[in-house]
Amino acid sequence: MKKNIKILVLSFTAILSNFIASNAQEKIIVSKGNPIITDKYTADPAAYVFGDSVYLYTGHDVAKAPKNSYEMNNWLVYSSADMVTWKEHKSPLSTKDFAWAKGDAWASQVIERDGKFYWYVAITHGTIHGKAIGIAVSDSPTGPFKDALGKALITNDMTTDVKISWDDIDPSVIIDDDGQAYLFWGNQKCRYVKLKKNMVEFDGPIVTLNLPEFTEAPWIHKRKGWYYLSYASQFPEKIVYAMSKNVTGPWEYKGVLNEIAGNSNTNHQAIIDFKGKSYFVYHNGAINTDGGSFRRSVCIDYLHYNKDGSMKRVVMTSEGIKKAN
Repeated sequence: MKKNIKILVLSFTAILSNFIASNAQEKIIVSKGNPIITDKYTADPAAYVFGDSVYLYTGHDVAKAPKNSYEMNNWLVYSSADMVTWKEHKSPLSTKDFAWAKGDAWASQVIERDGKFYWYVAITHGTIHGKAIGIAVSDSPTGPFKDALGKALITNDMTTDVKISWDDIDPSVIIDDDGQAYLFWGNQKCRYVKLKKNMVEFDGPIVTLNLPEFTEAPWIHKRKGWYYLSYASQFPEKIVYAMSKNVTGPWEYKGVLNEIAGNSNTNHQAIIDFKGKSYFVYHNGAINTDGGSFRRSVCIDYLHYNKDGSMKRVVMTSEGIKKAN
């Protein structure tokens, strides 16, 4: 009898230990305004609505990196049912998960198709000079994720008309109403390509768009028959946008959406609708004490549309948003 009790105790202890270990990085964060997360630096946000929750995917600026430089080694994920109370999940993806890459966990975006979650990331290639775009896949929005291809989808030698090594960054993906998927990305020039239904292969040639003063950070979304392509413009960066009735254009430039963010030279946005309201997710440098413009934090403010479908300029606030019901 004593032996059986001892076995049960040991089994329970092992289960408890495994549970604690698996949830070691999971905690609840209640936002008190902007920035929404203050215990670490978060940057380049991408938000995705799935089911009754919002999933927030961010880069992670290392606080103790050399001053005036970025160090980003992994991506983070948070989830919320009300946009104020966030659950921080264990980091599901890092640069080490791509055997062909050598570092730099830059901007990314996640989308679901047929029960799989595809995470498009900008990362430094290990053997081909410059930035590249890779894809990770998971059965869950919070991971774990693994390399979907075993190689990069896009490499710097595919876009040789721009003479920099970082023009293939900032992926943004959309699945149109007819089921056709499109991947947008770029620095200095914005590009897109159709994706096959498997989400990991091209379904046509790379197309370059002519957008006014395009710097980087394209974000593509659709609402009430309009397509919106927002992006970072000039430097320091503000967010501007264009509209179209077709996902491939032609695009009509509409002007500034979000002004230069405080204490941050870069600006990077995500736009979502959730529980009847529209939200603009971005980063600033409001809590940065560690180095220039290189320690950023995610913020959320409301986004409003005009009757003609155009977007009103976003008002950045320290108060942030209220609970979504």
